[in-house]
Amino acid sequence: MTINQERPMTYSKMRGLVTFLSALLKGKKVGFSDFIHKLVSSQQLCQHLDSQKLLQRQSKLKRAKGGKATLNSVNSEAAQMKPSDFDYLKVIGTGSFGKVLLARHRKQGNYYAVKVLQKQMIIKRREERHVMVERSVLVKGLQHPFLVGLHFSFQTPNTLYFVLDYVNGGELFYHLQRQGSFPEPRAAFYCAEMAAALGYLHSLNIVYRDLKPENILLDSEGHVMLTDFGLCKEGVAIGEIMHTFCGTPEYLAPEVLQGHPYSPAVDWWGLGVVLFEMLCGLPPFYNHSKAEMFENILHAHLQLPSSLSGGACSLLEGLLERDISKRLGESRDIEELQEHPFFTFINWDDLVARKVKPPFIPNVSGPCDISYIDPEFTLQPVPSCVNERCQTAVASEAFPGFSFMNPADCMAVP
Repeated sequence: MTINQERPMTYSKMRGLVTFLSALLKGKKVGFSDFIHKLVSSQQLCQHLDSQKLLQRQSKLKRAKGGKATLNSVNSEAAQMKPSDFDYLKVIGTGSFGKVLLARHRKQGNYYAVKVLQKQMIIKRREERHVMVERSVLVKGLQHPFLVGLHFSFQTPNTLYFVLDYVNGGELFYHLQRQGSFPEPRAAFYCAEMAAALGYLHSLNIVYRDLKPENILLDSEGHVMLTDFGLCKEGVAIGEIMHTFCGTPEYLAPEVLQGHPYSPAVDWWGLGVVLFEMLCGLPPFYNHSKAEMFENILHAHLQLPSSLSGGACSLLEGLLERDISKRLGESRDIEELQEHPFFTFINWDDLVARKVKPPFIPNVSGPCDISYIDPEFTLQPVPSCVNERCQTAVASEAFPGFSFMNPADCMAVP
C-alpha cells in the first residue's frame, strides 16, 4: 500500500448529504529540495490532491418487478450491510491502514476480497482524502475487464470496509520474484492489458499514478487486473496538467521527481518502467541508494540489453522518454501504443473482450485456493476486529457518504 505524506486539509461543512460529497483542499507548492528531502526519508509521497467531486448523482435503477429505485435506496441497502454478513477466511494482503481478507458472503456464498481499514490510523495520518478518492473512482462503475471492481462499501464506528472482486492468480510482483523476468510474448500480453486499462481510465479523465507490480494482479484465468486506486486523480483530460507529488520511488516519472507540472503521460512512463522490469528483472534506473536512483531517473542513459528485440527497445525508448512532448502516448494516448510494432500481434478488440488466451494460466482449484498469495500474508491470523457485530452501518463525520452497493449486486443480496 502506498505511503503518503500530506499537509493538513480543510473539508467544507456538509449538510443534508444524501447522494454527493464535495471536498475542498487548499494546498501549496513544495520546493524541489523539500520534496527530495521528504521523498528520500520515506518510500513514497503524495502531498495533496486538488478538490474534486467525490460522489455524483446517478440515474434511477430499474428493479426486476418493474419498479424503480434511486441511488438513495441503493445506498440505504448498503447501509444495512455489516461485518457479520461475511465469514473472514484468510489474510491475503496488508497495508498501512489495515488488511485485505478473503471473505465469503454468508447468504450469497460469493467470495470477495475485503479491504478493512482502521479509521483512527487514516485520520491520524490525514489520509481521509485518498480513501474517499479510491471510493469515488470505484463507484464510477469501472466496468472494465482489467480493473478490480467494487461490490459494496460500508463502515462501522472504527472501521471502513471495501468489498472488492477477489482475484487469486497472484500479484505480478509475486510471479516476477519467482521467475526473475518474463519472455517477450508474455511481457507484451501483460503490457497490452495494462495499457488497455490505463487507456480506459484516461478516457474517464482519471490518471492512475501508481502503476507497479504490487498493484497488478492476475485473475484465475491469467488476465491482468489493476487494483488500489487510492492515488488516482480525477477530472484530468488528455493534455491537462497536475502538480501533486505522488507515487513509488522506482516508478516516478522525471517530471514528477522534478516538481514540474505533469500530464496523464505519467502513466505511460510507469508502464515503461513495469515493462522494463518484466523483461529485465529490475526497474530501469534502480539503485539501492534512493538519491542515486533519483539521479538516474533524471539523467542516466537508458541501457537496454542486447537480448531485447527491436520492437521492445523502440517501445521502451518511447515510453521512457524524459521529454514529455515526445513521450509515446502523450498526444493521442493509448492509440499511439496500439499502433506500435511491438503490439503487431495484438488484436485489441479481442484483447478487451478477453478472447486472447493468456500465456500463463494460474493453477488454482477454486476461490479458496491461495497458493499464489504470499505466505507472508496468509499465515497471519485474521484480526478479531473484523467481526464487529454492528447492527447497521454507522456514518462518520470524517467519511460521510462512504456506504455503497453496486447496482448489479442489489438483487443478488437476499
